[in-house]
Amino acid sequence: MNQARKYVFCTGGVLSGVGKGVTAGSVGRILKARGVRVSIQKLDPYINVDPGTMSPYQHGEVFVTEDGAETDLDLGHYERFIDESLTQASNVTTGQVYAEIIARERRGDFLGGTIQVIPHITDEIKRCIALVGEQTDAEVVIVEVGGTVGDIEGLPFLEALRQMRQDVGRHNTFYIHVTFLPHIGATDELKTKPTQHSVRELRSLGIQPDAIIARADHPVDESLRDKISLFCDVERRAVIPLVTTPVLYEVPLLLEKAGFADIVAERLELEVGEPDLREWHDLVNRIRAPKPSLPIAIVGKYVELHDAYMSVSEALDHAALEHGWDVDLRFVSSEELERGRGWDRLRGVAGIVVPGGFGERGIEGKVDTARWARKNRVPYLGLCLGLQVLIVELARDALESEEPNSTEFDARTKYPVIDLMPEQRSIVDKGGTMRLGLYPCQMVPGTKAAEAYGKDVVEERHRHRFEVNNAYRELLSEAGLIFSGLSPDGRLVEIGELRDHPFMLGSQFHPEFRSRPTRPHPLFKAFIASSIRYHHSEEKVLSREPVSQRTEVETTTK
Repeated sequence: MNQARKYVFCTGGVLSGVGKGVTAGSVGRILKARGVRVSIQKLDPYINVDPGTMSPYQHGEVFVTEDGAETDLDLGHYERFIDESLTQASNVTTGQVYAEIIARERRGDFLGGTIQVIPHITDEIKRCIALVGEQTDAEVVIVEVGGTVGDIEGLPFLEALRQMRQDVGRHNTFYIHVTFLPHIGATDELKTKPTQHSVRELRSLGIQPDAIIARADHPVDESLRDKISLFCDVERRAVIPLVTTPVLYEVPLLLEKAGFADIVAERLELEVGEPDLREWHDLVNRIRAPKPSLPIAIVGKYVELHDAYMSVSEALDHAALEHGWDVDLRFVSSEELERGRGWDRLRGVAGIVVPGGFGERGIEGKVDTARWARKNRVPYLGLCLGLQVLIVELARDALESEEPNSTEFDARTKYPVIDLMPEQRSIVDKGGTMRLGLYPCQMVPGTKAAEAYGKDVVEERHRHRFEVNNAYRELLSEAGLIFSGLSPDGRLVEIGELRDHPFMLGSQFHPEFRSRPTRPHPLFKAFIASSIRYHHSEEKVLSREPVSQRTEVETTTK
């Protein structure tokens, strides 16, 4: 293990969802602003190998890295804060660790020895931590441990973190504990006792935090800092109050104002320059400035949990900010639309986004949404599945039939306009048929997509199994679809857009994963620009209209 590399470990206490991910990303930002090379890793205690097969209702969206890893949504926070592309090494789960150790045991690598949590599991965790620095040549690796101190599944990770201080030296490790100060309404006061208990639990495991980030929804009195410092044995200046802010990207500036980067740099003996956070200050000032609001609908089937579309929401905010607007997001359930409910939530929107997803549930609502956007000329951006339902709807209109579909949802459809490629059919393991990670896309000159990118070739991140069926390209082209982005060999459709529509475009990839707060994604910028024009126009749809042939038939018969 590299003895010169520094490690910042971030644990959480009192409750989950306390903001460890944003804290880790923010620490990375303020260190990078001082010229330090940083990378970040998330250790997830759940036994799943990765979140790829988990419902978004469990942990929110699945974030995809450039090398094709399906990871926790916190990696999206990390990338947006430090503006660095992470890899598969940046997300480690209990499932991955145990799978590796069991595979090595089966190969006989341990020469018949007894396999134990200590040292074998903890050694593998430490190997994974070291791998991040080796791959990225980072000077500082920031490691967040998922869950809460006291969770039984997190114990091996915390033990590995304890050992790291001995392995690499005290001056090369820094432990941050993020806690929450609950507010008691009856007495109008914040309580530090849960934080004290959480730190006591952490210390019982052999870890003494070097700093405590005290999250709170109310201002933190100086006397509370004194109390936390005394009872938790942490230097007073390293007890950092972090009051909830409506601007997520302000957190690095709040930590900077508290002098936190200087504390970390001093403890780790880092040679750093003066911080350059001018771009970040400008970003926060622009977010806080009064702006007109643009109503945008996200139509999906996981809308009850907004974290399921975290990167999409962020990408819309980034693009709108670039144009000097705020986004008024309306989350619309595609299942409700199927039942004829919720269409009033689309009334007056300036644009519609249909994001990715898997499974049949809610699909017809998304198809109906694409039809509504096409007929009413409302700007539409389809992401992965959003492109596929655009194509299904267009094929149904061209063939005057409700039969065109994706074989993902109807394996016996007469018109499989979305299908597996022929070479995928013989693969039994579904993971083997997935297109994951970064792939090139050749732009077609003269299209909206090419104009948005301003480049001949781009690379984007994918996460899907089914593709546009080339047998129907001619039909779709005659119906008005332009294939504006293709794989370099021309075999795979990457982007499709309608010819006679202000903006109706879908991508087979996920552009939201590459959007940054200071560098919005080109497709989202183009979509927001079109939505602003539509918002100012007289075309805006202010009343519900029939959206499908089924609806029109039902309305007539009644």
